[in-house]
Amino acid sequence: MIRVYRIPFSTNVERVALAAAHKGVEIEWVDVDPADRSPVREVSGQDLVPVLVADEEVVFDSPRVLAWLDERHPDPPLWPRDVARRAEARVFVEWFNRVWKGRPNEMEAELRKDEPDEARLQALGRQMVAWLDLFEELLDGRDYLLGDFGVADVVAFPFLKYGRLGLPEGDDELFHRILVHWQPIGEGHERLAAWVERVDALPRA
Repeated sequence: MIRVYRIPFSTNVERVALAAAHKGVEIEWVDVDPADRSPVREVSGQDLVPVLVADEEVVFDSPRVLAWLDERHPDPPLWPRDVARRAEARVFVEWFNRVWKGRPNEMEAELRKDEPDEARLQALGRQMVAWLDLFEELLDGRDYLLGDFGVADVVAFPFLKYGRLGLPEGDDELFHRILVHWQPIGEGHERLAAWVERVDALPRA
């Protein structure tokens, strides 16, 4: 059995839940209090979730967990099998994790300051809004971001969903409130809105 440590409302954990369900992989979830991450630290040496434990293997960081799942359970795949399309998926994942996620993370850090720089917040927010057009264009003529359902959808959905679905009950995390406010998915982004609804209807492990 594969065990995965999680905390409530974690976007990175939802990536794993979507991927595992897509592959039909059963997960034994270990719920951790976000105020006391000592169980996560004890098993992995760090505080972030998800952490996957399978026999003697311990894997943390959601992109690495997704890669582990795809390697051990290759069907159906998360990454395309065609070499060129697989490279495109890798580029998207790297961009989303290293560039796109950087904007809301920077905004959260700014908002936690005693005197946030409003001009900087507005500039970062405008970039997030502008990128909605990019996602809308990616969905022109297809149901999922890179064609077939796969790693791009798994990686992006837990973050983009907030602009369409809002905050779930009990979720008041600042990072998620930033996502709700700065990526409104509605008029002008009909394909993106339909994609959010489509992926949200998929099962989670």
